[in-house]
Amino acid sequence: MPLSHPEQIRRILESVRTLALVGASDKPHRPSHEVMAYLQGRGYRVIPVNPKLAGQTLRGETVYASLADIPEPVDMADLFLAPVRTDAVIDQAINLKIPVIWMQIGVLNESGAARAEAAGVSVVMDRCPKQEIPRLGVSLRK
Repeated sequence: MPLSHPEQIRRILESVRTLALVGASDKPHRPSHEVMAYLQGRGYRVIPVNPKLAGQTLRGETVYASLADIPEPVDMADLFLAPVRTDAVIDQAINLKIPVIWMQIGVLNESGAARAEAAGVSVVMDRCPKQEIPRLGVSLRK
């Protein structure tokens, strides 16, 4: 069952340092772009993932085509995708041993979440870190 208890979510947000934002947009008015900017402003390293923008730079970070293309470990995959597009990304995150999969508001995939949890991955679903950080009073520990 995806994590929903505030203390569990707070622990994740306080422990994560580097995250991959899957479905990143170069359009400033898009929610994924706003969330990326917010997370960077809070001290997180956010690596954008979008095959259509791969190789470009977005908010100072190189955009990668997939999670597997990121040349360093990430602590969390934050999914800004239509639910029908999440299965392959969830499976890739499991294979890459990414510890946390976070699905944004409206992104629901119960079977994918169950597969991830069975593999030992923490899953947060139908929530936004931009909303959860102030709600839970999260601050990064250096």
